[in-house]
Amino acid sequence: MKKRISFFFSIILLIGIVACGPPTDGGGTTDTTDGDVNRDITITMGLTNWTSTIPPTYIAKEILEDLGYTVELQPADPGMVFTGLHRGDIDVFMDAWLPDMHANFMERYGENIDDVAVSYTEGEMGWVIPDYVDESIQTVSDIRGNEHLFDNQIFGIEEGAGMTDSGRAMIEAYDLDLTYVASSEPGMLTEARRHISNEEPVLFLGWRPHPMFADWDLRVLEEDEEEFHPTSQVHILTTSGLDERAPEVYNFFSNWSIPINDVEEMIVKYDEGMSEEELAREWIEENQDRVQEMLGGTS
Repeated sequence: MKKRISFFFSIILLIGIVACGPPTDGGGTTDTTDGDVNRDITITMGLTNWTSTIPPTYIAKEILEDLGYTVELQPADPGMVFTGLHRGDIDVFMDAWLPDMHANFMERYGENIDDVAVSYTEGEMGWVIPDYVDESIQTVSDIRGNEHLFDNQIFGIEEGAGMTDSGRAMIEAYDLDLTYVASSEPGMLTEARRHISNEEPVLFLGWRPHPMFADWDLRVLEEDEEEFHPTSQVHILTTSGLDERAPEVYNFFSNWSIPINDVEEMIVKYDEGMSEEELAREWIEENQDRVQEMLGGTS
């Protein structure tokens, strides 16, 4: 399969050269058939254990390996990823949540990190309800006086989690007659599934990308009085200097974007047993136009 994709890339790029003539110095991605491009280097990508990190990282890995680069994945927690980007031990991270979740890391390490692209903009988190619940409930404050619809409960995740702390703080800040039911993520989703299967109102925590948004039609409630969960954009970060050491790779990541719905669908398939490489190959084969745009191969 890799050989077929590589052959396809080569044909497309050869056609582009014939049609457009030799490349100029006027910007854009370095011509991937140019003998001056050095691909005898290793690109190290940070990989957290979040499922949202896996699909984009493996897609990029497969594409770069098709071009001839060696790609290594470095599993690490977010703090270590940002430290690695700062030191130059890690070249790329594809799942930086800005401006909120990872702002403290950017303040500490951002001097040696380039923010090169937005992968997707809908990094939402907060309280969610099924779409079939009364349309009058669109915001968190709309719950006030309607707590009985949800049996005066909001289902959440484990004690100590950030969203558990913010969930309890929101109940107090919005003066809601709700009890926060702490559980695990699977436990919370089990309760949500039980209610949704019977089309009953249910209030629980949600964040994107997550399979829950692929499985169910959900409404993220607007935080209209006090904001606890601002929407984040997911950014692509590189270590400073990658543009000089590997300009072709840097330009590829500068052109990167992916729909959040695609990420969620891949997470579902991953949870069902599809391998990371299979997910990446399937997306690449089904999105050749987008791949070529990111490679700068459309002339």
